[in-house]
Amino acid sequence: MNILHMKYAVEVARVGSLSKASESLLTAQPNISRSIKELEADLGITIFDRSAKGMILTPAGEEFINYAKGILRQIEQVEKIYKDGSPKKQKFSISVPRACYISEAFAKFSCSLTKDSAEIFYKETNSQRTIHNILNNDYNLGIIRYAENYDKYFKSMLEEKGLSYEMVTEFSYKLIMSRENPLAHKEVIHFEDLCDYIEIAHADPYVPSLPLAKVIKEELPDNIDRRIFIFERASQFDLLSVNPDTFMWVSPAPESVLEKYNLVLRNCADNKKVYKDMLIYKRGYKLSALDKSFITELCNSKRKHI
Repeated sequence: MNILHMKYAVEVARVGSLSKASESLLTAQPNISRSIKELEADLGITIFDRSAKGMILTPAGEEFINYAKGILRQIEQVEKIYKDGSPKKQKFSISVPRACYISEAFAKFSCSLTKDSAEIFYKETNSQRTIHNILNNDYNLGIIRYAENYDKYFKSMLEEKGLSYEMVTEFSYKLIMSRENPLAHKEVIHFEDLCDYIEIAHADPYVPSLPLAKVIKEELPDNIDRRIFIFERASQFDLLSVNPDTFMWVSPAPESVLEKYNLVLRNCADNKKVYKDMLIYKRGYKLSALDKSFITELCNSKRKHI
């Protein structure tokens, strides 16, 4: 289908006659008439009814002209971007675990954005959804979190799916709680000290090739009878600050967050498990300038808090 013929047809439909279209397009009337006939022959439809009153769209012609206008608008947008030197829209997308040091890095990264058009996506979710977002939802970067003992499961799965991975950090979870929590004043905290308190937990652990029940059992100690499961990070701080009977296992958090919500971090002497945060992206993907800027802030935040 000839784009020029499509432009002629749209203009004839707009002005209602070949002569007027010839004037506005600065093109000979016979050329426009011949182009429309060729277009009708290519499509196998009649676009216009010719009459003494001018060119009248047929029902099929009205449908075609609507499509043609949309196509021509898209072509105009492409030409504007690549021919007129208009700046390309900045794009950045990442899925991450719920972690204060990562959100702090993202906040500082956002300050580096220029005044050019931008689309930025930041999704807090579990490792399974992060991997899915990269493979199926056009996210460019992801950070997944898992216990060190599951390292072989994750690396095998990432390689199978064609994903590259790089270590961000290793850490052991700390306890976060209100300054009013009685445990906040203990010098040494053990698992058994937690049994009378309410644990706040994110309700979506995931390990490839292993049953969810097995993962949950290993991730969540059996001595806790009361748990509040949440799916986003904001409400956890309200719960922790308002209810002094709550606690949560977290990666190290910035002092600014602790002060804002009147919280403290405490070590648990019995918690020896090591976790890994891994940066992932499709194999062969070339990091953009925005990607590199975020990774720089991520490394700065990691060094500061972990």
